[in-house]
Amino acid sequence: MLDALALRAEMAGLDASAPPQQADIDGWLIRLSPGKAKRSRCINALHQGTLPLDDLLARCQQAYDAAGLPLAIRVTPWSQPADLDARLAAKGWGVFDAADVMVLDRLTPEPAPAALQALDAPAYAAVVGALRGSSSTAIAAHAERIANAPVTYQGFALNDAGGALLACGQMVVDDDIVGLYDVFSAVPRHGHAERLCRALLALAHAQGARQAYLQVGSDNSVAQRLYARLGFVFAYRYHYRSPETELA
Repeated sequence: MLDALALRAEMAGLDASAPPQQADIDGWLIRLSPGKAKRSRCINALHQGTLPLDDLLARCQQAYDAAGLPLAIRVTPWSQPADLDARLAAKGWGVFDAADVMVLDRLTPEPAPAALQALDAPAYAAVVGALRGSSSTAIAAHAERIANAPVTYQGFALNDAGGALLACGQMVVDDDIVGLYDVFSAVPRHGHAERLCRALLALAHAQGARQAYLQVGSDNSVAQRLYARLGFVFAYRYHYRSPETELA
């Protein structure tokens, strides 16, 4: 059951992170968003095509050079060819930004613990971008991606009684599964992110979601403990490989 849910979370996450700037090269999905999110400006090696690996990498390199972006491949348990990670490691490509995908197999109805303020794509991108210190280019790209995604993003802010921001987050309800994205606390370690997530899950359940997934940095133990309290469990890990020495 967990393996099936893990794969479903992977496919739902691919849909949710799709930018307008993407194309297929011999079975690999290349994404060329100028935004901050690496999942929207990387290669997803979905299928094993017909080209030799070196030729395929060369074609991808040309596309990323033309877009002014560093070449990066997102490596998952389903990447093709199956030995892709080992072959890239043998070329000296470094590993960057490992992330864990966590899943919740059964989403149960609970009262929302807090009222949330709905934000449209530009407003949400501006709020979370300001918290992250993102550039104006990255904020605009984020807004473009979530506004034009093949699934509907719903962004929310949790505010205090005076209207000051406490936390923000987004969700994507795709049939009966919901993904949580871009959860950020403006006042860390006060429980605001947990209240926000519980409110998002309650809202998602009311919209028909019965399972959930999210992505969190493999080294972010604080967030992982939060999501564990909500019932999420580890499903799988992915990372990025790149020939670059840094992958901003």
